[in-house]
Amino acid sequence: MIKFTRHTLDNGLRIVHNYDPSTAMVAVNVLYDVGSRDESASMTGLAHLFEHLMFGGSENIPDFDAAIENAGGTDNAWTSADFTNFYDVAPASNAETLFWLESDRMLSLSFSPRALQVQKGVVIEEFKETHLNRPYGDMGHLLRDLLYRTHPYRWPTIGLEVSHIEKVSIDDIKDFYFSHYAPNNAVLAVSGNITADEAMRLARKWMGPIPRREIAPRLWHPEAPITEPRRRVVHARVPQAMIVVAFPMPAYGKPGYLECDILTDILAAGRASRFFRRLVMGTDIFTDADASISGNEEEGFLMLTGRLASADDETVARAEKMLLDEAMPLAGEGNILPAELERANNRYESDFTFSSMSYLAKAQALAMAEMHGEDVNDIIEQRRAVTLEGLRATAARVINPVSSVTIHYLPQL
Repeated sequence: MIKFTRHTLDNGLRIVHNYDPSTAMVAVNVLYDVGSRDESASMTGLAHLFEHLMFGGSENIPDFDAAIENAGGTDNAWTSADFTNFYDVAPASNAETLFWLESDRMLSLSFSPRALQVQKGVVIEEFKETHLNRPYGDMGHLLRDLLYRTHPYRWPTIGLEVSHIEKVSIDDIKDFYFSHYAPNNAVLAVSGNITADEAMRLARKWMGPIPRREIAPRLWHPEAPITEPRRRVVHARVPQAMIVVAFPMPAYGKPGYLECDILTDILAAGRASRFFRRLVMGTDIFTDADASISGNEEEGFLMLTGRLASADDETVARAEKMLLDEAMPLAGEGNILPAELERANNRYESDFTFSSMSYLAKAQALAMAEMHGEDVNDIIEQRRAVTLEGLRATAARVINPVSSVTIHYLPQL
């Protein structure tokens, strides 16, 4: 169990704190409720660009990394379709430096043309390296383009195309920043060798004076249901054939979300999973097989993936059928064993418990739970409340060939 306290400042900043005297360090984590879903279709990749810009200098701190290094600390960040997260770690004696740093970039960036130019170059190179020049790198673009027609999930976090990043201006940056990066759109989580009273004192001192802002409304509509299969065949310079079959699934917190997560664990988590035993070890067709969920705040997708030893048409067709033949029977009576559900839950509880042992991991888990309006200590029990019947019903509803999206990613002819 993670012990924590909660508080909300007058400006709307939600604060969650965990005291961990077993360490000499402190982690400060700021989670913003903004991601690539908050971008316009004509200028994508902004949220990810901001992940970089937030280290490029703020109102009173020209060099964020230098300031944290001088305090003996480290920092990093990540961006998703739904959230942007920043975290800092330093000795407890220098905890105030972390609050000062995070407050200043929550107050305002420096909006330096030089910093924007540098970070645009970094992001563009990352785009090329990870999505344009890497084998299968554009799979996210291809898959999301098939899954979504109108929703902003139709582009990956990196953005739709390099040109969108190239054309970003200082005015674009200011508009996006002041519409999303605000105390009333964030959660501050603190864990480590710092008391709740001291954490609150520092939060009030540094974050309390930052004014609330008007957060841009989310004006898009839910994606229309997929009513017939969508398919695409791609040939590129890749070492082997890859198959992806995806299905729309419920949003986080909605009925069926946890069930989809457990279903993919039963299919592909670990060496005891069905995919590993039956497809990878049981045939000479698959070199790898996996199942996963996108884990989105709005309707996401459940994905089946296989990499194949051969790329001929007969093998690819047979492999796709085998993936579906393993997944679709999960909807049948008695086809999910109680032992499989128990193993999936035990594996998740073990992973969650061990990954939450460090002060930094606690801060991040607390931040996300607070953003979701959950108690972090209820997460495992919520998962264990899932029933076999619930799994079967969800499998029947979600793993449906009629609403499937399939990509065959094949070596060039």
